[in-house]
Amino acid sequence: MNTFGWTRRALVAAATATLALSGMAQADGHKMMDQVHFLVPGGAGGGWDGTARGTGEALMGAGLVGNATYENMSGGGGGVAIAHLIENAASSHGTLMVNSTPIVIRALTGEIAQSFRDLTLVAGTVGDYAALVVTKDSPLQTMEDALALYRTAPMDFAIGGGSVPGGMDHLVAAIVMQAAGEDPTAFNYIGYDAGGEAMAGLLSGEIDALSTGFSEAVALAQQGEIRILGVTAPERVAAYADAPTFAEQGIDAQFVNWRGFFAAPGLPEDQLKAYQDMLGKMLETPEWEAVRSRMGLVNIYRPGEDFRSFLEAQEKQLGDLMRELGFL
Repeated sequence: MNTFGWTRRALVAAATATLALSGMAQADGHKMMDQVHFLVPGGAGGGWDGTARGTGEALMGAGLVGNATYENMSGGGGGVAIAHLIENAASSHGTLMVNSTPIVIRALTGEIAQSFRDLTLVAGTVGDYAALVVTKDSPLQTMEDALALYRTAPMDFAIGGGSVPGGMDHLVAAIVMQAAGEDPTAFNYIGYDAGGEAMAGLLSGEIDALSTGFSEAVALAQQGEIRILGVTAPERVAAYADAPTFAEQGIDAQFVNWRGFFAAPGLPEDQLKAYQDMLGKMLETPEWEAVRSRMGLVNIYRPGEDFRSFLEAQEKQLGDLMRELGFL
């Protein structure tokens, strides 16, 4: 966790805002923004951090931004960074904050006091589908095998995840079970402190199956260490096309852990449009394709109001499920 004082944070935000708005230059036919400051609501090395730094890398490599800077601001489930962006709105017009599905979940549970509605929605850019995986030696070859085992002994069939009960991995498993016609509250979910610990639990035999991000499962699946029973994508994902979707198995379970960018409330329309154009152009560059494929993500560009409609639909889906599970 960074320990920048509020004064220093304000100075950094003000300086980067001035740089970002100080002018644009032509680069390969595109307008190049001088600088973008990325605010990461978590520590170094996590998914938010990787997305912000990968985006900055591609923007600079493609000549769409002169320089990208980064600030990690952990705390409060992302709430510290969100509050900072809101409280310093006037001086944060040069800042983009990365976030993802947890901003929806944590607002629903009250873990954070704000929601996406308190920010300027710039764009959703990428997504990571979810997957249910088993070990390579598991007798479960298909999702139907897993459901048959569950129906025989529900509480003996343990699904693990790298989040607490009511967290994203639990909710994804519940979405899959519900779509399969089962009671989403009845299966045995075991939560671990992080995705790495959950995967270790699967490999050691502590759990029968693991609910995890598709991108986190791809490498081990390619190495033959695990088998992917299903992916929450509408069609097979090119990063590992051997993995079947739940949809093709007759289970209408679709979910994507989006990642995208927000700005301070009150961001001028011209600056918002400049950010959206910048990110949209970036997604079409070979520099971004190198980053995207390396991270195992999929492009899901949704700017502005499209982003808002998507978030509202996800909020309803997750809110309804969390109430059914008893978490709201």
